[in-house]
Amino acid sequence: MRPFVHPAIEDVQPEAILHALSDPNRAAIFAKIMTAGCVEACSAVSALGDRVIPKSSLSTHFKVLREAGLIRSERHGVEMRNHSRWDEVEARFPGLLAAIINAYAAEAGAGPCRSGA
Repeated sequence: MRPFVHPAIEDVQPEAILHALSDPNRAAIFAKIMTAGCVEACSAVSALGDRVIPKSSLSTHFKVLREAGLIRSERHGVEMRNHSRWDEVEARFPGLLAAIINAYAAEAGAGPCRSGA
C-alpha cells in the first residue's frame, strides 16, 4: 500500500483548506473527526443526517482532507484511524477553521464551535 501524504504544517495552504471544506460533506466529516478527536471507523462518519455517503466517496473525502493538512490518517491493520490536526492548523491560521465550521453550523441552526473543541 502506498503511504499517505500528510503535508508538514508549514506547507499547509489556506486555499487547500478552503477547497477541502467547501464541500458540505467534507466539512461535516471534519467536524465529526474534530469533535471525536479520533475516528476509527468510516461508518462513524458515513451517515450525515439523512444522507449516507458511499464508501468510495468517503475515501476521496478523507484524501482531500488529509492532503489539505486537516487530518492525519494512520493504518492499524485493516482499520483506519483519522485524527484532527485542528491545533496545528489553528496555530498557523488563527480563527480560520472556527470561522468555516461556525458558518456551516449557523446555516444548519447549530451553536458556534469553540476553538480546539
